[in-house]
Amino acid sequence: MRYSVFFLLVLLYACGERRGSGKMVFRYNQEGGIPTLDPAFAKNQAIVWAVRQVFNTLVETDSLLNIRPSLAKSWEVSPDRREYTFQLRTDVFFHDHPIFPGGKGRRMTADDVAYSFKRLMDPATASSGAWVFNGKVNPETGFTAIDDSTFRLTLLQPFQPVMGILCMQYCSVVPKEIVAHYGKDFRKHPVGTGPFQLYFWDEGQGLVLHKNPRYHETDASGKRLPYLDAVQISFVDSKGTEFLLFRQGQLSFINEIDATFKDEVITRQGTLKKEWEGKIVMMKTPYLNTEYFGIVMDESKPGVKNSPLHDVRVRKAVNYGFDRVKMITYLRNNKGIPATSGFVPAGLPSFDTAAVRGYHYDPVKARKLLAEAGYPNGKGMPGMTLVSIPLYADLADYAARQLQELGIKVQVEVMQRGPLIDMVAKSAVPFFRASWIADYPDAESFLAMFYSKNPAPPNYTRYNNPAFDQLYERALGETNDSLRYKLYQEMDRMIVADAPVIPVFYDMVMRFRQPNVLGLSSDGLNTLELRRVRIEEVE
Repeated sequence: MRYSVFFLLVLLYACGERRGSGKMVFRYNQEGGIPTLDPAFAKNQAIVWAVRQVFNTLVETDSLLNIRPSLAKSWEVSPDRREYTFQLRTDVFFHDHPIFPGGKGRRMTADDVAYSFKRLMDPATASSGAWVFNGKVNPETGFTAIDDSTFRLTLLQPFQPVMGILCMQYCSVVPKEIVAHYGKDFRKHPVGTGPFQLYFWDEGQGLVLHKNPRYHETDASGKRLPYLDAVQISFVDSKGTEFLLFRQGQLSFINEIDATFKDEVITRQGTLKKEWEGKIVMMKTPYLNTEYFGIVMDESKPGVKNSPLHDVRVRKAVNYGFDRVKMITYLRNNKGIPATSGFVPAGLPSFDTAAVRGYHYDPVKARKLLAEAGYPNGKGMPGMTLVSIPLYADLADYAARQLQELGIKVQVEVMQRGPLIDMVAKSAVPFFRASWIADYPDAESFLAMFYSKNPAPPNYTRYNNPAFDQLYERALGETNDSLRYKLYQEMDRMIVADAPVIPVFYDMVMRFRQPNVLGLSSDGLNTLELRRVRIEEVE
């Protein structure tokens, strides 16, 4: 019965999009569903995409990852970089809800911002996003409502990337009385200030959001946003089926493409095949995600001290020992950029291939390093196990085969994602495949992985270099962007030299949309921004 109710709604919306209806419904699929719409638990892309439609943050990033106003219209920073004072918009209202007087959403104030941030840090909330303020803000004194339209954030010490953190959906503003009414059930009864509001949600089948008629933003001509009338999200648990639905015109866009159809749609050069031109539109953008092989450096952890990877020369040999360019061309149809610079990916302003030179395929150098380490042509070297999730087993196998030609014996073991993450966090896997996606558009999000005072996560390799730590701490307080970027590059060069990781490729966002979907942008954080999306009627 639940199944039929949701798909009856789907049918009604599909009918509503026929020529002359005037209704615009954006439809996408979220494989695996959405577990919560509470922004305090917006820990993955599925949740973030949906939460972004319902809630707003003080500031946000644009398509170029520049920080711009959202709920805050302006802000000032104190000379010591510890106090951030935000002037809030006074025309923002929460969605209508029976809990509010008269059922009408009340105006958002600075008290709501302070409450939302304190809630995020409150142990009783058990938010997966508490880390964004932990160690940076005193929850008792750090969030202050000066008056209804003025909010002040006070840091314990300067932290230059804080504005990027405030863009995260964890920092969405929520109404206290609605949260108090629903408690933990706020996850399925969300009320925010965003462009869309919850209309229908069957957690096993799909979700429908309706346009917020009182949304505060307008376009350049004064027309109230959003343009769309609704957003419909299905939960089909198959990327292959998702692509078939997209091809039939039943989805407005898809993010990524099922491997089964990759070669049918995309050339080896990473372009759309001619037979698909005009039928669908492909969008590619550098993604702030580095795919890598990680190496545990802490000798006290199991299997580390006796591993050949304990020797930096062997780690460098592995870095030189496989061809990233061919790997990305033949296994990923050029979806991604071979990681021949440092760990910080393309798409960030501090990324500079001239300033940070990484590794490229050079079997001669690899053999020389192996000989220096006492393993000429790999002779006498113990075997190693590289653990990967199924999705990236082909990349691990490719690298292992090329390393075998140098005498480096690598066996690939495949493990499901959840157990592997748990084991990597416990340093129980000395050699592993992993990825790191930026939480906010600053290289610090990547370099924090190597700060010795950080636990795992993010320091999965247990890297410990006092010189790196000193540069990292300097960078956190550096207010001059150019100087901070130079510090980031110096740290990245240290990572290249010490090789606790083997960067494989910098990822790319690859999206496909229907030709009649206009205004859909793409950025390095893979944000789903729907406020300015339009859907043209099909002739």
